[in-house]
Amino acid sequence: MSWWPLIKIVPTKTNLQFVKFARFFAVLSVVLCLGSIVSLFYPGMNLGIDFRGGAAMELTRGGGQTLDLEQVRGAVEGLSVGDVQVQGIDDDSSAILRFQVPEGQAQSAVVQEVQTAITQAVGPVTYSGVSVVGSKVSGELFTSGLMALGAAIVLMFAYIWFRFEPQFGFGAVAGLIHDVILVFGLIVLFRLEFNLNMVAAILTVIGYSMNDTVVVFDRLRENLRKYKTMPLRDVIDLSINETLSRTIITGITAIMVLGALALFGGVALFGFSVALMCGIIIGTYSSVYVGAPIILLWGVKRGEFAEDAKPIKLGMASRP
Repeated sequence: MSWWPLIKIVPTKTNLQFVKFARFFAVLSVVLCLGSIVSLFYPGMNLGIDFRGGAAMELTRGGGQTLDLEQVRGAVEGLSVGDVQVQGIDDDSSAILRFQVPEGQAQSAVVQEVQTAITQAVGPVTYSGVSVVGSKVSGELFTSGLMALGAAIVLMFAYIWFRFEPQFGFGAVAGLIHDVILVFGLIVLFRLEFNLNMVAAILTVIGYSMNDTVVVFDRLRENLRKYKTMPLRDVIDLSINETLSRTIITGITAIMVLGALALFGGVALFGFSVALMCGIIIGTYSSVYVGAPIILLWGVKRGEFAEDAKPIKLGMASRP
């Protein structure tokens, strides 16, 4: 069939003027980033057991019997164990329970007390995947997670600086910081639980965004060598247009896979999938409207691109 695959509807050649709207999107990005930073303090992130300390376990009733989530929540809340979260899984017979372990109490004793209270309230229940994280360990995990994000950004900057020029490196790092801040903002907005899975999602977003940025920058460097007399804004537009179809196809493919993972992957992978989908969209946007415009503001030294200039045969170059 001539219409299959549907991916053929994505145009292979475009002539869009991205730089023309760079100022508007720069203001939009600044506003969104400021809003995301404020949201980290108020209302703040919904820290998971990994970073807040506490216990988590999976409950299952045998024989396919329904597990009453309200009864489970009421039984655990009556023990004064802090914040209690009960999330049902796909079938009605299973759920994931999270609660905090009070300071000064033995973790194993609290877990046993919770299990006894649930069994008395709803009947025989099988407990699996029991994990306990202390407050000290959770603080260390949170610090380590932030250090991992910072190290990833620094290493990416070093890579771009080595491969391209300093202004390319600053553009890439600005895009990465922009992506990380907005992903954090979306995590707060959607009240997703921030746990170790979220750290993995943000690190993946950093890698995806950097990959997309490198593709654009590599084409920009090639075009700077080919069209030495073309205005820089036109070279940037040309480079983005030439890589646009590849960017759209890659992004849509990844989002389709993550969408399936969010729908069928269960509670544990839902937040991870949503954060990663949002991060891919944001990363694609930042490659066009954060990284590239910074290069336009900074400028490039055309003399560093040693190949002979080629005649300009593009209508885009005649724009002022």
